[in-house]
Amino acid sequence: MIPFSGNPLDRASEKRTDAAWLAAKRSDSSSLILPMWKLNPFLLGPENAKGPLEAGFLRPGLAEKLVGPDACCVLLGLEKGNALFALDVSAAPDPASQGPLAGLGHFREMRSAAMSGGLPEKDIAILGQAKAMLDWHRRHGFCANCGAATALADAGYRRRCEACNTDHFPRTDPVVIMLATHTDPELGDACLVGRGKQFPRGMFSALAGFVEPGETIEEAVRRELMEEAGVKTGKVSYYATQPWPFPSSLMIGCFAEAENRDIVVDQNELAEAFWLEKSKARALIAGERTDGLFVPPAVAIAHHLIKAWAEG
Repeated sequence: MIPFSGNPLDRASEKRTDAAWLAAKRSDSSSLILPMWKLNPFLLGPENAKGPLEAGFLRPGLAEKLVGPDACCVLLGLEKGNALFALDVSAAPDPASQGPLAGLGHFREMRSAAMSGGLPEKDIAILGQAKAMLDWHRRHGFCANCGAATALADAGYRRRCEACNTDHFPRTDPVVIMLATHTDPELGDACLVGRGKQFPRGMFSALAGFVEPGETIEEAVRRELMEEAGVKTGKVSYYATQPWPFPSSLMIGCFAEAENRDIVVDQNELAEAFWLEKSKARALIAGERTDGLFVPPAVAIAHHLIKAWAEG
C-alpha cells in the first residue's frame, strides 16, 4: 500500500454540525485525542526506541491540560464507533518533556514518522490527515475575502468569517506525478527521470506539477512533461493516487507514452533529466546505488511508479 493511503476512519460528516454530539465525544472515555505539536504527531515511547512505533492517541483530558479551550481541535472520524480527534498543542513549550505528556512519548516530524517503518499503515494515513487539517487551520486564520479573523466550525471542516459571512473549507491541491516511458526496438525500455534543484545530488524521480484551472489530468501530464523536459507524449494512463500532507496535496500518479527520447530541460524547473533503462531502474528500486544514482524512498508515490514500471 502507498503510504498515507488506506485511511480506515468513518469521516462522520453528518455529525460535524451536531455541537452536542461533538461535546459528548470530546469527553467520552472511549474517544482518543492525537496531540500535534508544530504539526509533528505524538508517538508513544522514547525517541530512540527500537522496534514498532505506536501513534500517541490518548484518552480525553490529558493533552487538553497543555492548552486552552480555544486550541484547534479537529474530528478525524470514527473507528468502530469511537471518535478520534487531532488537537494542536503548539502553544505549549516542549510538551513531551514536561507536563502531563512527560515520559509518555515524543513528537516526530511527519516524514520521519512515515519513513521509520515502525508505524502501521492505517496510522500513517490517519496522522497524515491530522497534519493536513491542522496545517490548513494554521494558514487560514483570516478571511481571504475581507481580512477579518475566522472561527473554526463543523468539527474543523469549515472556518466561518462573521464579518462578511464567508465560509472557507479545507482544500486539497491536485498534483500530477508522471513517469514518461518509451520503448525502442534497439535500445529497449526506458523511463524519464529528473532531479529537481532542491533534490539531493544523485536523487532522481518522476516529474510532477500542479493541475491548473480548466485542465484535465491528462492535459496536465502532457503539459508538465513538455514544459519541464521538452518531451512530447501521447497516451496517458492512471496508476494510483496518494494523499500527501506537505501541506495538503493529492498526488495523481500516471504513466505517459513518449513519442521519442528527445530532452530539452527547463533549467528553471529541473537541474537535469535523463532516460533510465529498465535494468538500472530495477537495481535502484532494490536499493542499489548505480552510478551514484538513487530514487525516492517508498514513502513517495514516485517510488511506486518506477517500481511498477520496472517490474511490470
